[in-house]
Amino acid sequence: MGKRIRAQRKGSSPRYRVASHRFPGKNRMPRESDVVCEVTELVHSPVHSAPLARMKLPDGGSTLVAATEGISIGTQVAIGDNVALRPGNITSIGNIPEGTAVNNLELRPGDGGKVARSAGNSCMIESRIGDMVRVRMPSGSLKELPAKCRATIGVLAGHGREEMPLRTAGAAYYKAKARGKLYPHVSGVAMNPVDHPHGGGNHQAVHGPNSVARGTPPGAKVGIIAPSRTGRGRGKKI
Repeated sequence: MGKRIRAQRKGSSPRYRVASHRFPGKNRMPRESDVVCEVTELVHSPVHSAPLARMKLPDGGSTLVAATEGISIGTQVAIGDNVALRPGNITSIGNIPEGTAVNNLELRPGDGGKVARSAGNSCMIESRIGDMVRVRMPSGSLKELPAKCRATIGVLAGHGREEMPLRTAGAAYYKAKARGKLYPHVSGVAMNPVDHPHGGGNHQAVHGPNSVARGTPPGAKVGIIAPSRTGRGRGKKI
């Protein structure tokens, strides 16, 4: 009988649990309107690639948002429909001119921001089409979104964080540990038969089908889960 595979161990062992007390909070766009907030602190979060900005709301509360490049402690951030075109301000994309870079973009009004939330990332406002706005995503694709979706003006801070490589295995280990990831990640075909369903054999390959059904037990649920099709992909002949 084989050992419990990695996917099973990750579901029950505290070894793979993230130390959530180290995380300052969620990056969520405030829903207030026609208010001016002040940046009181720039916070490092292990699970966010960009720094977070703690903003003091007029009612005395505070919220965390991803810091836009160019803001600092003491910066005034305006939220609402009538705001200046300045990095850090939050408004609806229908009020932002074409060609403006934005970050922390909502896909639906009120969802708190879903797109362009990693360090140095941004979207581009392309054009208006009635009640919709065409936005160029970080991937380069175009997407039409409701004009009431909010976004933060400017490019997200933290650009260039990946330019310096991970020079040691220890650096990669601690980077993964901060986010509750497993490092090093060994492929199943490199294991022994006792450790993984794909293990064993005279060379590293999956011997037999590597697709499993949706209701497969956890000990065997590895490979391609419930694929829409199997077998060789044969291109169309011309």
